[in-house]
Amino acid sequence: MGAEGNLRRLIAASACSNLADGALQTVMPLVALSITRDPGAFATVALVGRLPWLLVALPAGALVDRWDRRRTMVLVNVGRVVLLGLLTFVVAGGGQQLWMLWAVAFALGVGETLFDTAAQSILPTLVIDADQIERANSRLYAVELTANQFIGPAIGGIVAGIALASGVGASTGAYLVGTLALTTIAGTFRASPIATASPSQTIRRDIADGLRYLAHHRLLLSLAIVVGISNLSSNLAFAVFPLYAVNPGPMGLTSAGFGFILAALAAGSVAGTFLAEPLIRRLGPRRTLLVSMTASAAMYIVPALTANAVTIATGFVAASTLTISWNIITVSLRQRIVPDHLLGRVNASYRLFAWGTMPVGAGLGGLIASRASLTTAFWTSAALGLVCLPIVWTQVTSERLTAAEPSAPDRHHPQPEPGRPAGPSLTT
Repeated sequence: MGAEGNLRRLIAASACSNLADGALQTVMPLVALSITRDPGAFATVALVGRLPWLLVALPAGALVDRWDRRRTMVLVNVGRVVLLGLLTFVVAGGGQQLWMLWAVAFALGVGETLFDTAAQSILPTLVIDADQIERANSRLYAVELTANQFIGPAIGGIVAGIALASGVGASTGAYLVGTLALTTIAGTFRASPIATASPSQTIRRDIADGLRYLAHHRLLLSLAIVVGISNLSSNLAFAVFPLYAVNPGPMGLTSAGFGFILAALAAGSVAGTFLAEPLIRRLGPRRTLLVSMTASAAMYIVPALTANAVTIATGFVAASTLTISWNIITVSLRQRIVPDHLLGRVNASYRLFAWGTMPVGAGLGGLIASRASLTTAFWTSAALGLVCLPIVWTQVTSERLTAAEPSAPDRHHPQPEPGRPAGPSLTT
C-alpha cells in the first residue's frame, strides 16, 4: 500500500472520528442542560473539557514523538469508545450528574490532545511531494469539517431530540468505526529514526526541545499567540451560546435546531476549504490571514445584535468560509518547516499557546454571562478577536512568511546525523 492509499485511509478514519466529535458538540451541551441552566455551572463543562490543552499538551507532544503515531490514535479511540459506552448507559437511566460530565469531558480532552497532535504529525509522512501538503490539508479539512461541524452536529441534535442516550451512543459507534479504519493504515509511524530520543533522554528534555524550537521561531510563536487570543475569544462566546440558542433561550431553538445552527458554521468552513487555494493565490498568504482573522472576530457581533436564527446562521456561514483559510495556511506552514522528529512536540507547544487559552475563555464566558448578560459575553468576544489584527499586521509579514520556507527540511528524506543511517519515517 502506497502513501496515497494510506492518506485516503487516514481521511476516512478522520471522517468517522470527527463525525463522533461533531455529534458530541450538540449532545454534551444538551446533557448538561438536562442538569443545569445556570450559566456559570453550565460553562464549567466546556472549561473542564479544554483544560487538557493547558495541562497535558506538552507531555502529549513529547509522547507522540516517541510512540507510533497511528497506534496512538487507535488507542485513544478505543478509550473514547469505552468511556462513552459507559456514559450512554448512565444517561439512558437518567443518572447523569455534573461531576460525571466533568470527568468525561476531561478524559475526552486528554484523548483529543494525543489524537490531534498525532494526526497533524502523521500527515506529512503520507504526502509524497512536500509541495502538496496544503492540498492534502485542504482535503483532510474538508472531510473533517463536513463530519465534525456539518453532519455531526445535525445528527447529534436529531438523535438527541429522540433520546439523549441515543445521541451519546451514536458518537460511540462512530468512534468505533474510525478505530477500525485506522487499523487499515499500513506501516509504522514513529518519528524519523535519525532523531528519535535516546533512552536516556527524559520527557522533560523532550518537552524543552519543542518549546525551545517554538520560542526561537518568531513567526510560529507570533501565530501561536494570535490563535491563543482568538481561541480565548471564541470559547468565551460558545461556552454560553447553547443557553442563548436552545429554548427557553432568546433564539428558542429545539435540540435539532441547535444542531443545524452549528452545522451552518461547517457549511461555510467546507466551502472555504475549496476556496482557500484560489484565495491564497489571489491575495497572498498574509492578506488572506488578515481577512480570516477579521471574519473570525466579526462573527460574534451577529448574535450580540440579534436572536434571529436565520441571520445568525448566515453570519456564521460567511465568517467560517473565510476563517478556515487561516488553519490551512498555518498548519501547512508548520508541517513544512518543522523537522519530523520535533513535529509532535512543536505542534503541542504551539497548541499550548493556541489552545491553552480555551478553558480560560470558557470560564470568562460563564462569569460574564452570570454577572452581566449573554450578549455582553458576545461583545467581549468580538473585542478580544479584534486585538489579534494589529499583531498579525506587525508580526506576520510577507517577508517572514517567505523567509521561513527555505529552511524547510526534506520531510521524506531527512538529513542523517553523523554515524546514523538516513531512512524514511514510514516503512511498508
